[in-house]
Amino acid sequence: MKFIGCITQLLPIGSPRRPSRKALRNISLLHPSLDLFARAGKKTPWLLVCLLAAASLATAQSQPTRIAVLGFGPEPTGAKVATKISAMFAAESASTREFTVIDPDLARAAARGAGFDGSMNLTVHEARDLGAAIGCDFYFLGEAQTLRRSPSTGAAYFDSYASIFLVSARTGRLILWERPPVRRDSAEEAETALLQILASEETRHRYFVAIRRAQEDERAERASAVEAPPPIIEIMSDADDDKDKNTRAPRPYRRLKPPYPESAAIAEVEAVVDVLADIDARGEVGRIEIARWAGYGLDQSVIDTVKQMHFFPAMRDGVAIPMRVLLRYNFRKPPK
Repeated sequence: MKFIGCITQLLPIGSPRRPSRKALRNISLLHPSLDLFARAGKKTPWLLVCLLAAASLATAQSQPTRIAVLGFGPEPTGAKVATKISAMFAAESASTREFTVIDPDLARAAARGAGFDGSMNLTVHEARDLGAAIGCDFYFLGEAQTLRRSPSTGAAYFDSYASIFLVSARTGRLILWERPPVRRDSAEEAETALLQILASEETRHRYFVAIRRAQEDERAERASAVEAPPPIIEIMSDADDDKDKNTRAPRPYRRLKPPYPESAAIAEVEAVVDVLADIDARGEVGRIEIARWAGYGLDQSVIDTVKQMHFFPAMRDGVAIPMRVLLRYNFRKPPK
């Protein structure tokens, strides 16, 4: 665990008249015009925020959800998995018009132009930027292969798997991950069985439900950001901490190590998980938010661990204050 930086939360008296920067960042997801104001360093008129938010919500409800499917690696199995997922949403689009699938070649070209290298360990900001470059609402990425395994005991077999990540382009969050593995006696049988799983009604239902639930949650968050903007947040970096001798970041009573889950061990994953944690003036953990996700159960392992932690609270001029800290966890696959 490492303190990368911290954010001090100031508690103003009463509710601010204008939305905080964090609220505007949330609301900027509704309309690109708001983001232009932010990038230009200008104050966004609050009336404009409300009008664009209402207009964007109405538009979002009438427009089909845009889905992009990026590559699943250079292997033939990866291309077949991407085609199968695209066909699933295209078929649904033809019948209900709930979804529309962005041309795969255009989506991948846009991703490459944005500097995407196939990573499955992105920060939420990187994931949002990638989604904006593609021009979608949700996108799939991952890796798929068919490999021959030769265990020390027993006969050889073929393992066909697909690591599938579903990401919200609006929030940059990983809303679903899975890795269905299939073992068969031949490569063809393993690959065929994997594709049958992806074409099943159960998989289709799981993906659609995940997207609809994420849309509902995001609408609720945007409404909350408009109605009750959060308090102003002051950013404090490590460099600032060195300069400000009167402020001390929270310190854990003891450092807990998140367990390396079996789901990650099977895939032999090595990744970094960043989490933002709000520490109150008593040193207790409040809100926890993943800032860099990795999937494979690693994110949940970190969240469960941070929830158990207790801190000496942050101090400023001898007074305990609430503070947001960024905790980093590096996962390495255990030795065999």
